[in-house]
Amino acid sequence: MSDKQPEEAGESGEFEQPSVPDDVWERFARDTEHDIRSSAPKEPSARARMVTERLRQKDAKGAQPEGWRTGPAWREMDGRASRRRRLWAILGVPVAIAVALVAVKPSLLPGDPFGTSSGTPSGGASAAALPAETAPPTAAPSSAAPDTPTLDRPFAGSPAERWADGAAAIVVPKATPVGTFTSAQVAAALKQAKTLLVGANLNPGTLRGERPESVLALLDPKQPRMLDDVNSWLRAPGKKHDPLLLFSRFDPAEVRPAGDVVKVRGRTTFKAGAHASVAIHMDYTFVYPLIQADQASKASGATETSGPSTEVARTIVRRVLDLELLDPRKYQATPGKLSITRYDQDLGNTACDVYDGFLHPQFVSAAPTGAPPTGPTTDPYDRSRDIRHSGTETCGTVSRT
Repeated sequence: MSDKQPEEAGESGEFEQPSVPDDVWERFARDTEHDIRSSAPKEPSARARMVTERLRQKDAKGAQPEGWRTGPAWREMDGRASRRRRLWAILGVPVAIAVALVAVKPSLLPGDPFGTSSGTPSGGASAAALPAETAPPTAAPSSAAPDTPTLDRPFAGSPAERWADGAAAIVVPKATPVGTFTSAQVAAALKQAKTLLVGANLNPGTLRGERPESVLALLDPKQPRMLDDVNSWLRAPGKKHDPLLLFSRFDPAEVRPAGDVVKVRGRTTFKAGAHASVAIHMDYTFVYPLIQADQASKASGATETSGPSTEVARTIVRRVLDLELLDPRKYQATPGKLSITRYDQDLGNTACDVYDGFLHPQFVSAAPTGAPPTGPTTDPYDRSRDIRHSGTETCGTVSRT
């Protein structure tokens, strides 16, 4: 028998446990309860259940939730890109057509950047048009390449081939106030000055010898003798009453225009005049291409027997004109009318000593008309020359037409 004695029961009939402090038991109990609660399954909230159900339905349909790469921002960017592509597709066809046209004809581009333009100014010029004249020239223009004028190119071989056409070449400066005159009054005077010059040298009626009513209406009737003189020139032309002093006129029974273009070059300036006025200075050269009247039917090319292209001659007229707009409060003047204070002219290629009121161009194929020239040879295109007449001038010859 063993000597070891069994443990004895306590008074309560239970075995006695080892002695453990109370604070340890309390901490043990709290920790155990916390662990049990944290590990127990939680009941999902109502919102969580709704999200879960929506995701389940999308999964069932094969859809994916919106992410940062597939969300609204990316769809907006894709939409803009799509619109750009559609716009390019719409523009692509006309752009392609335009590119094809430019490839065939590069001169269609503004300014002809490739220098391939074969276009020519009026009259068939092969060179670029000259810029407007802004200051008095200091020398005659260089000689053009020798060429014979034709109906297709009536200014061939002339410096005028690069000049501007007709009234468009007469550009008046921007108006500014002068003395007691406002900008508007100066502008009106400049406009009238241009109308006068055009009416006297470019109007078709004036060129064929008709009475230039539009010009006469601009002249101040209160200017002593001027309007009376002009009327007498037109009524009975003569050496001392020559309408060519102011007007360019051709006898339609003798010559006809070679085309509908007159080349013009010059400038207009203005300043305060010495008589409380606006003083307007105009200096212009006009080049008229002409054919003989008896060849006009040939020029039309109406029949096969009309023959070759007809001969073209040119008459060159330079005019220097000074006009004044006077203040009617200080002088006897009509408001809005112009006074002429100077009118000088230089006539190139017209018969000498013929005073019937018309210019008479000389054609190479025709017999000379008028008196033989006795004066010096001059260049009618030289706009640097002073043409102020001294009253003793003689009829000379021109170095070119």
